[in-house]
Amino acid sequence: MTDLTTLKYSEEHEWVALDGATATIGITDFAADALGDIVFVELPEVGAELTRGDVFGEAESTKSVSELYAPVTGTVVEINDAVVDDPALLNSAPFGDAWLIKVEVADGALDGLLDRDAYVAHTEA
Repeated sequence: MTDLTTLKYSEEHEWVALDGATATIGITDFAADALGDIVFVELPEVGAELTRGDVFGEAESTKSVSELYAPVTGTVVEINDAVVDDPALLNSAPFGDAWLIKVEVADGALDGLLDRDAYVAHTEA
């Protein structure tokens, strides 16, 4: 499991881990719990250009469909096929094996995202 304090978070419940110029993106445990049992995930193709705030995919559960919003701007360089093949990973390991996509980003990509304390406060509001 990832150290949650090193991640950045969007108000739309995505998390971001930055390693150099590559941002790994997933959904938070709060989002996974709210969705319930996730049964389908749609992700963009490698090479897709993302703009912060735009929809990049969706997660479907037994109770609803939720759009996934890009927390950063950049180019998709990898998708997590394991999550596409087994969407339930999002429920069991949202901060571990269930990352969604990796995006090549520019400097300052995480500006405006929340730290863990601010995200927790946001979910409690």
